[in-house]
Amino acid sequence: MILKSARNLHGVTTGIVALSLIAVNVTAWHYSGLGSGWSLTALVFGVLGALVVVLLGFEYILLLRKIRSIATCIKKGKRSQFKLTTTAIVNELGQAINERFDGNTSYIAELEKQIQESEVKIQILRRQKNNTEAIIYSIRDAVIVIDEFDKLLMANEAAEDIFNFEFKDSQHKPIGDLISCGNNNSGEKEFVNLVRQSSKGKVRHTRREIDLLRNEEPRTYDCIVSCVHDQNEQVSGVVAVLHDITREKEIAQMKNDFVSHVSHELKTPLSSITAYSEMLIDGEAEDTKTRKEFYSVIQNQAKRLNRLIEDILNISRIESGLVKVEKEPVSVTILIEEQLQMIKGYAEEKGIEVIGQKPIIFDQVYVDKDMISQVIVNLLSNAVKYTPSKGSITITTEVDEITSSVRVSVTDTGVGIPESEVEHVFDKFYRVRANKNQAKGTGLGLNLVKQIVEKVHNGRVFVTSKPGAGSTFGFELPLAAKEVAKTA
Repeated sequence: MILKSARNLHGVTTGIVALSLIAVNVTAWHYSGLGSGWSLTALVFGVLGALVVVLLGFEYILLLRKIRSIATCIKKGKRSQFKLTTTAIVNELGQAINERFDGNTSYIAELEKQIQESEVKIQILRRQKNNTEAIIYSIRDAVIVIDEFDKLLMANEAAEDIFNFEFKDSQHKPIGDLISCGNNNSGEKEFVNLVRQSSKGKVRHTRREIDLLRNEEPRTYDCIVSCVHDQNEQVSGVVAVLHDITREKEIAQMKNDFVSHVSHELKTPLSSITAYSEMLIDGEAEDTKTRKEFYSVIQNQAKRLNRLIEDILNISRIESGLVKVEKEPVSVTILIEEQLQMIKGYAEEKGIEVIGQKPIIFDQVYVDKDMISQVIVNLLSNAVKYTPSKGSITITTEVDEITSSVRVSVTDTGVGIPESEVEHVFDKFYRVRANKNQAKGTGLGLNLVKQIVEKVHNGRVFVTSKPGAGSTFGFELPLAAKEVAKTA
């Protein structure tokens, strides 16, 4: 703007000088007609006037050029480089412009510094936001973040899996539209209501167990819902975290059941021992025969108590990995024959026939002899317990050279097991409800068989049964050659 004004003023001044020279010449010509004296005088004054006008014109021209120079510097964003002149207005104008320019330069530098600092803060915030999102997306628990209007802001993969929606297609949509709240989804409805109450500030922080369907299976979640507040203590959003505690509740229930069963099983033999001991002390057994009967009951109950404790300890050692295992090549046939001799007397008392097998060559397995002997005893004694009089028990051995394994089966003609309970017979303390009155037991024998075969010897247990037609329990073990090759 200054540069343009200077250019216009320079043109006007040049015109004035030219007009002044024309006026002087006209004046001189006019007075020349009055006489020679007047002519000379007029000419002198005319020349002097012209010189004055010309000098003034050149002074203004220099002034305007200086102003143009200052304007050019300002246009280029530079400080004007002027020298002091005799023209006061130019000095004042230059100083004023430089002072203003210096002040603006400092202000602009401060603004540029603030902009750079703001850019750094924005980069840090953006990096923190990306890190926060990465952490949330990597959490195995479900995380959902909504705003104060109940609209979805963030959800990780676990949340997508539970509530069956895609976050990229669901962002900024109402949470109630994304989560099904039908009649059969009371858990989902409870979750949505809890989140909405929190977003309205009614619940600042709450924790609740919620049951939800996941892949058509009921799961239990520990749900924590927290409000997010801004600097004015107004609710700006809600964060919900859902942790699957289904397995934890199952384990806790199993522990409770374990303590309950152990207490019951320990209490039964102890009660018998205590009762018969008191009767002996009170002298209720007057003859030798009665005393022997009491001694026999106390001894049997003590043995039962000892077996129960041993089974519990053995299972605990195996599960914790603290059991001492001494493996060696052993013939399965020989182990079976040794245990059959022990079990035949018990079977004959009930009138049950025990059918053995023909010896098999090359049936050696690499096992802990005492443990596998206990497995065979448990299967045989279990078969005798649940087989009525005049029934039979058959034990067979097969070698599969293709899979390099040996298969032992114990088949009885006993009461059998309902189909719905077959898969649970190897669980701790589990006893088939329909067969509880057939024989006494702790429900630990078959679980110990499973632990020894599968966890210690890398084998497999199996069972097939039909109510009223008997059952087949058995196990498979790798042949010794295969196991030795693995360890070599």
